[in-house]
Amino acid sequence: MMEKIAIALFIATYLLLLVLPKFRAHIALLGAGLFVVAGIVPLSLVGTLVDWNVILMIAGTMGIVSLFIASRMPALLADLIIERTPNIRWAVVALALFAGIISAFVDNVATVLMVAPVAISVANKQGVSPVTSVIAVAISSNLQGAATLVGDATSILLGGHAHLDFLDFFFVHGRPGLFWIVQAGAVVATTVLFWVLRSSTQSVQPQGRTQVEDYFPTLLLASMVVLLILASFVPHKPAITNGLICVFLLIVGLLREVLSGGGFKVVRDTVADIDLFTLLLLVGLFVVVGGLTQVGVIDLLSVLVVKLGQGNIFFIYTLVVWLSVLVSGFVDNIPYVATMLPVVGGVANLLGVDANLLYFGLLVGATLGGNITPIGASANITALGLLRKEGYEVGAGEFMRLSVPFTLAAVCTGYVLLWLVWGGAV
Repeated sequence: MMEKIAIALFIATYLLLLVLPKFRAHIALLGAGLFVVAGIVPLSLVGTLVDWNVILMIAGTMGIVSLFIASRMPALLADLIIERTPNIRWAVVALALFAGIISAFVDNVATVLMVAPVAISVANKQGVSPVTSVIAVAISSNLQGAATLVGDATSILLGGHAHLDFLDFFFVHGRPGLFWIVQAGAVVATTVLFWVLRSSTQSVQPQGRTQVEDYFPTLLLASMVVLLILASFVPHKPAITNGLICVFLLIVGLLREVLSGGGFKVVRDTVADIDLFTLLLLVGLFVVVGGLTQVGVIDLLSVLVVKLGQGNIFFIYTLVVWLSVLVSGFVDNIPYVATMLPVVGGVANLLGVDANLLYFGLLVGATLGGNITPIGASANITALGLLRKEGYEVGAGEFMRLSVPFTLAAVCTGYVLLWLVWGGAV
């Protein structure tokens, strides 16, 4: 009986998440509350179902990124890149690659907010449309979100669920991790982008360099990466270690702003940039998915997937990747990944195979799939909003002319390489 109630509540919660995206956090928390009221999740266990390491990592990273953006360092780096590009074609490709590099360590939306204005400025000064360059920045940002532990909320979710540290995204169990798979996909996708821009040969004039007065936020961001790497070597560390590192560095940054005369306005602005909406959404989802696990629904779903694939791991792997691409083209990938992680983990356990094949396939599909449509990722919506402010209305067809070949090139590359590297582990 409890299983049926849990399934009904989950379906209702998920449908409401799709229908009312502006209220996702409220809906997830309501769903979590109903799981408690229905007796599926004991109140005493609610706190244990939430992965606080994930929550703290996301919050700390968002705050540090906010300080980093305010320092104007990203704009300076973009200016330096533009100085070294001979024409529009190379400038767009360089900005897209730069956005990708930034996005491996910074939230995708934040990356777009940093780099897209530079792309718009370059295009305007050269008298060309900024549409292609801004779309390229957005889809490249989404691509690299899966490259590192801190690249995207979904990466942090994977790290928390599968107990992967920062270095595990590079090498795990003696095999190349997601970082190298994503980079291979980026190379192929960038080649596609370069071909699409073959007629954009107008020369680029340097625009002058942005002045950076405070390099401390850059040091904070670099310190976060270094400390997360070092933490990877610490055995038997508390599960919350990575989250504490990120929050501690954020507190250091905020205290420094206050003590250096920046005032509490900087603190308020930085805290305001921490997406409480996403954090509350995740808290609610952790409880809902935990409730499904408590009553055995996740196990049932895992068995169903195994039966559907008739125990064929290649078929199941293919299903996980391409279903994730399809779903993430229209649905926010955070609740999707949060739900599917325990399912694919259960599938791997039932088949007795290394779960990383399915975990990585899930993340590649879900992260890159958002590039297919204009509404598939928050970074896409943000980019099109910036273009709208500039007077450019971009339809789905125009967006997808660039996003679809770019995405398919990246996904196909990742799909093949993941199987070649990790398929042998099964």
